[in-house]
Amino acid sequence: MQEILEQVVDYLKGIWIKRRYIIVATWLILPLGWLLVAKLPNVYESEARVYVDTQSMLTPLLKGLTIAVNPDEQIRSMIKTLLSRPNLERITRMTDLDVQANTAKEYEKIIEHLKEDIVIRKTGGLRSNLYTFSFTDKDPQVAYNVVQALLTVFIENTLGENRTDADSAQKFLDTQIAEYENRLAAAEARLTDFKQKYSNVLPNQSGGFYTQLNNAKEKLKAINLELLEAQTRLNSAKAQLNIDTNSVKDPENKIKTENSIQTTYDERIAELEATLDALQLRYTDRHPDVKEAKRRLAHLNKLRTEEIEKYLQASQKEGKTNIQMVQSPVMQEVQIQVNQLENEVASLKVRAKSYQETVKELESKIHILPEIEAELIALNRGYEITKNKYEELLNRKETAQLAEQADKTTSNIQFKIIDPPRVPVQPSGPKRILLFIVVTILGIGVGIGLSLLMSQISPVATSSIQLSKATGIPIFGSISANENLKLHAWHKRKTIIFMVSNFILLCMLIAFISYFLFPDLIQARLEGYLNP
Repeated sequence: MQEILEQVVDYLKGIWIKRRYIIVATWLILPLGWLLVAKLPNVYESEARVYVDTQSMLTPLLKGLTIAVNPDEQIRSMIKTLLSRPNLERITRMTDLDVQANTAKEYEKIIEHLKEDIVIRKTGGLRSNLYTFSFTDKDPQVAYNVVQALLTVFIENTLGENRTDADSAQKFLDTQIAEYENRLAAAEARLTDFKQKYSNVLPNQSGGFYTQLNNAKEKLKAINLELLEAQTRLNSAKAQLNIDTNSVKDPENKIKTENSIQTTYDERIAELEATLDALQLRYTDRHPDVKEAKRRLAHLNKLRTEEIEKYLQASQKEGKTNIQMVQSPVMQEVQIQVNQLENEVASLKVRAKSYQETVKELESKIHILPEIEAELIALNRGYEITKNKYEELLNRKETAQLAEQADKTTSNIQFKIIDPPRVPVQPSGPKRILLFIVVTILGIGVGIGLSLLMSQISPVATSSIQLSKATGIPIFGSISANENLKLHAWHKRKTIIFMVSNFILLCMLIAFISYFLFPDLIQARLEGYLNP
């Protein structure tokens, strides 16, 4: 550690001995550097702060009715694309910077200048929508114009993007609706042509082919069973009718007491019976009038019986052997039942025959109808899919129109400019004080480095120890310089020159710093003296 300290002291002594190189370096670097820093043109920065409010009252009201759009994502997307080439070109046109370029190369420099010097940063935390826009330029008016144009582009693009998206969505939906409408019409035409082509062989729409075949067989089975039951009842009724017919012993008496067969004597017999009843109420059976009425009544009954017998004989000759059945009320009821059952059996036979023909027809088409039915199902399925998509697109169009109307009524994004841009009065740069300090440190560092380098190139022993190490010869003593050699005066003069040089440079540095640190006190007075 002691050796390191001794070596550092030796280096410092060598630098001090070669301090004239520090003077040379500082006078070559510092005044020139300070002058260059002083000559740097002033730059002006214009800044604006805007707050983006994404909390709209319509958002919860329109939830589920319109398409939800995340405004925060939209704002972040617009911030990322704000410095795109089209936006920068638009800013140059809005601020008339494009007219300053005479060539394409100059215009590209302007675009690069905007892209590099426009600063967009988010302030107030990650979840805050507070943005700061700033731009630096040599002309304060240009800086203000660029920031103002940047705000305008940002707000208009953000609000216009919703309208552009809505218009694009409407155009897309209109195109798709027209396309699906044509597809739906084509599907309807194909389905209609198919039904017209196979109208005579297509099964009805109540079920599929096998369902209809099974239903027809079930109905045929049921109608055959019902027909069998009706025939059994008919046979039973006919058997009962035959038994009752054979049990008739006195058809004449049944006919006499039944009005189902009309004769020419029925009205006269009825009148005579009424007259006889009236006479019997007034007279006895021996009364001549009563006897005459009974005689006439017996004669008419005999004539009536003869007429009925003739009718029955004539009926028997024509094959109507059961005519006596209508002479009895019971037989008449049985006959009516038989007639009804015969009609029912005939009707059931017709229905059974129809079902049997249907089954035969379906069975004859068993190799054709399934293919036709499958094709029909495919056509119906395609038609339903197209129809559902068409209706869905119509619903989406209504939703898009509602969202567009809501966006026209009130935007879900509100811009609040907290700090509007202003034309800067004081320059924001360059940071001359910092640059002066950097140039000073650089000049001094170069001088020290040059002195150290020269002390190593042409070293000077500053102590007996250093000389002993360099020569390898032990030193037993040293002799101080004589005043007659004037070495002390020479070293003193060099020290004074070094201090005066540094003092002058320090005064120059203070003057430069004061000139820019107090512009109102120094620059204004100098301008007053120069421009009286």
